[in-house]
Amino acid sequence: MKPRMASNPGPLTQWPWQRLGNFKYALLVPFIGQSVYKFFRMRNNGEEIAMFNLAIFPIFLLRLIHSQLWISLSRFKTVQSKHLIVDKSLDFSQVDRESNWDDQILLTAIILYTANMVLPGVSFAPWWNTKGFLIIIFLHMGPVEFLYYWFHRALHHHFLYSRYHSHHHSSIVTQPITSVIHPFGEEMVYFMLFAIPLMSTAFTGTVNIIGVILYLLYIDFMNYMGHCNFEVVPQHLFHLFPPLKYLMYTPSFHSLHHTQFRTNYSLFMPFYDYIYGTMDKSSDDLYERCLRGKEGVVPDVIYLSHLTSYQSIYHLSFGFASFASTPFVPFSKLCSLLLWPFTYVLSIIITNFSGSTLTLERNKLEKLHMETWLIPRYNFQYMSSVEKNKINDMIDGAITKAESMGVKVISLGLLNQLNGNGEQYIRKNPKLKVRIVDGISLAVAVVLNTVPKGTKRVIFRGKFTQMAHQLILALCQRDFKVLIADENELENLMQKIPKELRNNLTISHSYSTEVWLVGDGVKDEEQAKAQKGTHFIPFSQFPLKKKRKDCIYHTTPAMLIPKTFENVHTCENWLPRRVMSAWRVAGIVHALEGWDDAHECGNNTTEVDKVWCAALAHGFLPFQNQII
Repeated sequence: MKPRMASNPGPLTQWPWQRLGNFKYALLVPFIGQSVYKFFRMRNNGEEIAMFNLAIFPIFLLRLIHSQLWISLSRFKTVQSKHLIVDKSLDFSQVDRESNWDDQILLTAIILYTANMVLPGVSFAPWWNTKGFLIIIFLHMGPVEFLYYWFHRALHHHFLYSRYHSHHHSSIVTQPITSVIHPFGEEMVYFMLFAIPLMSTAFTGTVNIIGVILYLLYIDFMNYMGHCNFEVVPQHLFHLFPPLKYLMYTPSFHSLHHTQFRTNYSLFMPFYDYIYGTMDKSSDDLYERCLRGKEGVVPDVIYLSHLTSYQSIYHLSFGFASFASTPFVPFSKLCSLLLWPFTYVLSIIITNFSGSTLTLERNKLEKLHMETWLIPRYNFQYMSSVEKNKINDMIDGAITKAESMGVKVISLGLLNQLNGNGEQYIRKNPKLKVRIVDGISLAVAVVLNTVPKGTKRVIFRGKFTQMAHQLILALCQRDFKVLIADENELENLMQKIPKELRNNLTISHSYSTEVWLVGDGVKDEEQAKAQKGTHFIPFSQFPLKKKRKDCIYHTTPAMLIPKTFENVHTCENWLPRRVMSAWRVAGIVHALEGWDDAHECGNNTTEVDKVWCAALAHGFLPFQNQII
């Protein structure tokens, strides 16, 4: 049975605050304000403090952090692990569908605040009550697990499945937050089930703060753990205590429910599946196979990436999943300020304790296997001579590792192209079999095909890098008139350009040209002098800051990837979905074409038209019609 979104949504499918977006958190403001006011009033009057009411917001934050840790762990382990349960791709549609994972945490907080108002005595619950904690345990093992099992089976009847539960089952490749992705009505039923132990302690006068916290964290932990796409439960636990197999499910156990659909219905404790004969017979075998793991596939292409700004940490695949699935946009000043302490500490940990690359993602195109490796350093660290040497050592180590693995191509991305665009690594090891590709040729081709048709004059602004020199040469060969603002740079270029092409280079201090080719270092006041309707076309790897509303700003050199490109669920920096930088695409094309006769970096370049035609032949498409 092929999973799909509900084709006939039932009542209470949408969450009540769905249209509010992130402003949904404002719903908690009145409750938080009331609890803080109540705290200060009681303290000033010498009354007993309503600690449970005050603890709800910290519980809310704790659950959010707990969830994010599982998201990050899952993304990191899924890329690193050889113990995947379902070896299929994650895509943007699943990321979008699961972006409201925090709704159920918000719902719980609102209901807890409401319960504090209507149930006398709950606000003054003690921190601990052993009897209350035991009631929670036994009522969960009995009524909650039993009722959930039968409700879950009912959800798989075609009537309820098509209206509600199919939304959850649209995710075959589960990740922790898949566990809480349900329509609002379905989630309300789950909440009523989980409320049985908590309400029982409230009515018996045994409710306690720690018991509530532990129960909520237990539900979250088991939910998230069971929806991981890798096995995390060690086998020796079941050997030490054999009955545990009836009391605790595993990720592989629940994964079978998502792939087979008519088996393994239990919540967290599989004994009801054993009792009612719905246990999948392959559960134990799959569990053991996942623990053994399988041989990893040697990648054909490695792309070296790195961090840009401090906030780019959150845009990594194991950062904020929804944030990473959209083009990178810096946080607001307020948000940046609030996150700064955590961002700074996280940055220190990553940059000071990571001495080698980290695997970010794995992709596949046709028969080609690709990996993205992260150099855990920021772009500004490249400007430090001390850090630059460390970074070079890391890049050198990555190349050595790729060589030992049998990788065909290693592609240098962003500022990893410093130091002769990879030539220094070739000089250090001239017998390298892995081919180093800096991607300049394809980046030049993309810029050439971005220039509007009919254009004969372009002006250069920004730093004159290796990329700039290659681009100017290509423009002159195509009989473009290239205007240079700096006389020293013009003289330098004249020495590198063949004599028969030098007439296409000229000095100009005019800003009237309609097409600007811009690199790094273009100042805001220069943009202000451009005429209305000017095309700003970057040839650098970092986008130009948009300062004019009456001009056209193109993306950095990039191409749309083929539809068959698998496991793409994050955006590459500031580029839109399924758009990849030309430098990265170049390495992929190099491997697809089997060009293993030479490296492509520094002065060693591939013919521009040749690499452009090869990219198009493999399904990569121009992206110049899109602007930022």
